[in-house]
Amino acid sequence: MFSLKDKVALVTGASQGIGRATSLALAEAGAKVAVAARNADKLASLVAEIEAAGGEALAVPMDVADAAQVKAGFQQALAKFGRLDILVNNAAITRDTLALRMKLEDWDAVLRTNLTGAHLCIQQALGAMLKQRSGRIINLSSVVAETGNAGQANYVASKAGLIGLTRAIAVEVASRSITVNAVAPGFIETPMTDPLSQELKDKMKAMIPLGRFGQDREIAAAIVFLASDEAGYITGQVLGVNGGLHAG
Repeated sequence: MFSLKDKVALVTGASQGIGRATSLALAEAGAKVAVAARNADKLASLVAEIEAAGGEALAVPMDVADAAQVKAGFQQALAKFGRLDILVNNAAITRDTLALRMKLEDWDAVLRTNLTGAHLCIQQALGAMLKQRSGRIINLSSVVAETGNAGQANYVASKAGLIGLTRAIAVEVASRSITVNAVAPGFIETPMTDPLSQELKDKMKAMIPLGRFGQDREIAAAIVFLASDEAGYITGQVLGVNGGLHAG
């Protein structure tokens, strides 16, 4: 695993799934991790697990859709650790239905959390990173940002928007040695995919050349790489981790 010793990371949506796995992987690589999400109990459990393994972590209860909470959360992390080297924008929600039936509040809620929330976090992170003249920002997009998916117009739009945001910010901050990249997971075994019927899961697996869903730890490994010094010449890119879904 790549070394992140003496680095400080903040992960949003850290209470479960990919965010949780990423927080554990960053800590295992040596980073101090501020774990942010709305569920304080799950964050406390995650912090305890990181500390039991010899790492250092801080729970930051935060709703990324709330600008005031985002600002306060980043201030809390900076007060604790004194710097911020890595931001992982993972927080996301779904409100699935066909576009014709989609209520405006469901469109707004998904865009506000998945896209605007990432923008708010990036603004806060850049305050520290620009002063340091270094940093890593990693946004979690999705394979559906490129393929589309019926019944998820709001989610797909938010994840496609993250790719555009990634490339725009990458150009803005490259001169300060700050890299900005996206990871686009394919179908991953997470609490978001658990409710799917077995029939649907089998159909989805049939489209994947590797013949299986990915594991959250496999996404976390890609994020750790992009957060490392070894990825210092990679910016504005989208790393697909999807089992070869686009290979056919």
